[in-house]
Amino acid sequence: MQIALKYGLLITLVVVVWVVVTHFLLPLPPTSSLNLLAPVLFNFAAIIALYLGIKSRKAEGEMSFKDGLKTGLSISLVYAISASLFFLLLLLIVGPSMMAAEPMAANYPVWKVALQAFSGMFFGSLILGLVYSTIISFFLAKRHRRKIGFR
Repeated sequence: MQIALKYGLLITLVVVVWVVVTHFLLPLPPTSSLNLLAPVLFNFAAIIALYLGIKSRKAEGEMSFKDGLKTGLSISLVYAISASLFFLLLLLIVGPSMMAAEPMAANYPVWKVALQAFSGMFFGSLILGLVYSTIISFFLAKRHRRKIGFR
């Protein structure tokens, strides 16, 4: 559990720093091409944190593929929950003006836009976390060799 908290919150920290810098310290216009960097940065941070988390789990002792997958999914779950809580807090403090750049923000009520954004981020984090954890665990897990012999 400690690994999941450490590395899941590390990914959330990257998200928080990005949002604070690009929305409050050095505000970017919604049409800026730097806004396209955010998903790349968030996914890169997730891959690095999942790799480090699964690798630290392996350093504790023997790790099977299933153990690596569980560790990766727990890291992704911590990230999904903590990032959702951050954005919920941001929405409550700043208000819906942060969501003005969303394409459907003008056509639907704020609660619908927020619900779709939160569910997309939450489930997207879990699904991508599953994919990344599967790949990383495949390479880091201990292989059990089968003995094939003739009697």
